[in-house]
Formats: sequence, structure tokens, C-alpha cells
Amino acid sequence: MEAWIYSLLVMLALPKFGLSTVFIVSLVSATLLPLGSEPAVFGLVKLNPELFWPAVLVATAGNTIGGAISWWMGFGAEKAYEHVTHRAAADHRALAMLRRFGAKACLLSWLPVVGDPLCAVAGWLKLPFWPCVFYMAIGKFGRYLVMTAALLWVFPGQVGP
Repeated sequence: MEAWIYSLLVMLALPKFGLSTVFIVSLVSATLLPLGSEPAVFGLVKLNPELFWPAVLVATAGNTIGGAISWWMGFGAEKAYEHVTHRAAADHRALAMLRRFGAKACLLSWLPVVGDPLCAVAGWLKLPFWPCVFYMAIGKFGRYLVMTAALLWVFPGQVGP
């Protein structure tokens, strides 16, 4: 089993698999699982500076799809709650505020800790799916662009001989 995991990690570390690795890590990190994708994006760009824009775009796509999955999880959880309790969920003050902002609240999906649950809450509130995905993508693109550029600025220089 350890040999299989090691060979998988070696395969994913190869430059030709770099963008697919960034996609998968970005997708998984956008769910409620605790994982950060910025180190994967930064590492790939540091090793292959010519992949700056492809890495940012692929990470944005993976993270946005992960946010959309979280939206559907929230939507399904709300449906299951109504089915089990036979009543609608209580409307708390925070939920009312999110409902007031609507899909634009998903611009904040880039935030650490609260961003991923925010996507699930948007689904719970049945905010319109495609506008939510659009705003998620804008927020996530901005995060990857700023974070990757800032890390390259803070840690300049080439890797290797």
C-alpha cells in the first residue's frame, strides 16, 4: 500500500502532472475538508514560472468547482432537513443577512475559514446557482492572483542550480 501511495505522489510531482495536481488540490480544498491549495500553486509556479497564468486559471477552476459542490451539498442538506423535520429551517440573523446580499455574498468565498462554508450556506438558502458560481469564480481568481504574485515577490529567485 505504501508503495502505491509513494508512486502516486511521485507521478503527481512530475511537471507534466503539475496542473492536474493543482486542479485536484484546489477542488478538494474548496470543500469543507481542511486543505490549502496556495502552496501547490506557488510551488508549481516557482518551479515553472511560465505556468503562472495557467496555474492561476486551473486553480481558480478547481476551487470554483469545489465551491459549486459545496453549494449543492448545502442545498441537499437543507432538503434533507426539511424532509426529516417536516418544516423549514429557522431564519437566523446571519442567514437573513446572507439572503439580503444574495449571490454577491459568494464573492467572499475566497476568505479562509468562512469562505468554504459560505458556499454551502448559499446552497442551503437556495441562492441562484449560476450567479453564485460566477461570484465564487471572481473571488477565487482574485485570491490566487494576489497570493501567488505576493509569494513570488516575497520569495524571489529561481529554484535549482
